[in-house]
Amino acid sequence: MSARDSILSAIRTGLGGSRNDPAAIAAEAADLLAAPETIRPPLVAATLVDAFCEKSEALGATVDRIGSIDEVPASVGRYLEGQGLSAEIAVESAALFRDLDWGDLRPRLAVAPDAPAAVGLARHGIAESGSLVIHSGKETRILLAFLPLHHIVVLRAASIVSHLEDYAALLVGHETSPRNAVLITGPSGTTDIEGSYVRGAHGPGFVHVILVFDA
Repeated sequence: MSARDSILSAIRTGLGGSRNDPAAIAAEAADLLAAPETIRPPLVAATLVDAFCEKSEALGATVDRIGSIDEVPASVGRYLEGQGLSAEIAVESAALFRDLDWGDLRPRLAVAPDAPAAVGLARHGIAESGSLVIHSGKETRILLAFLPLHHIVVLRAASIVSHLEDYAALLVGHETSPRNAVLITGPSGTTDIEGSYVRGAHGPGFVHVILVFDA
């Protein structure tokens, strides 16, 4: 008997009883999944939007609620002005942004390593954790989510899902599943051994969500 077989044999012996039966293990797993609400954490608010916002803000992100996608440039402008940032900003090449009137802002497609801010589009929000989901694609340059100090993310309120499993379920059998997906939960930060908090340790130090409530 190999060392691997000996180890697995000892584990089976230790588990004992019906746990040696694959069918019994499968039945137990099915029982756990039969009522997901009994094992999933409750949301922190009554609605998906409120739960998402509360979790996001608790993690250090900021949220601006607007009524339509046409209001995005004005919202971006308010944020840039409030942070004392330049009107020149990197913007994702998504079709959603191309027809917008950016006014006095100076959007550009290229994102430099020292870009102070960038505007991107989130595919979903997750109410359970306040996370943003960004899919890779031809119009989605993932670097916009990592290089700038300020990451401004446009998210449609209707695309917020309850729990992580709900987002995963949307990908099953979907023809346009992304090559990769990035889940962003609040701004980047870390602490050293003395507990000193540092923003932007391995990504944006500031995350600002523009939550759009149009259809």
